[in-house]
Amino acid sequence: MKRELRGLYAITSQAVCDSPSRLEAGVAAAIAGGARLIQYRDKLGDAATRLANAQPLRQRCRDAGVLFIVNDDMQLAAAVEADGVHLGKSDGSIAAARARLGDGVLIGVSCSGDLARARAAQQQGADYVAFGRFYDSQTKPDAPPASIEVLREARAQLHLPIVAIGGITPDNAAPLLAAGADMIAAVDGVFGAADIEAAAQRYAALFQRMS
Repeated sequence: MKRELRGLYAITSQAVCDSPSRLEAGVAAAIAGGARLIQYRDKLGDAATRLANAQPLRQRCRDAGVLFIVNDDMQLAAAVEADGVHLGKSDGSIAAARARLGDGVLIGVSCSGDLARARAAQQQGADYVAFGRFYDSQTKPDAPPASIEVLREARAQLHLPIVAIGGITPDNAAPLLAAGADMIAAVDGVFGAADIEAAAQRYAALFQRMS
């Protein structure tokens, strides 16, 4: 059974991915701080490196009862039996991911600010959709901006969980949650912090206050 998709969605930064020991320690700290989903995102590592990195992360997430999502790579998601895969516009179709990974695996789709893409993803069987960037982003500074209004419209039109991403901090997240986001995704906001566990706790507290 697929678990509730709500809370802090922590996405690994390239800086932590470049050091396996730092990556493992960072993910452990994010989980300890309250992250409910971990996405392994590594744009520079080769296939062997990503596999070597993903295997222990997947086990750590499983032991902690936290969902483990792989960015972009269906093959890697299958190899480590990830809980899900996240697809951008050029990462393959939802149908291909479902055929490769099975019905029990989560499939998330990046939609930028495109509500039509989100509606199509829902019709095609996605399990969640992600909108953003909402604020200035260090990870994707050139990504097109998305408006908070798209979250309100998505909440009214979709029955899927919604992720908000892009420059979101504990200080600017509240309007996005009020507009309908179920999850807040953070990269440098978590993994770029000097104290990763404390940073994750600040995000997680937003959801605790809403409970």
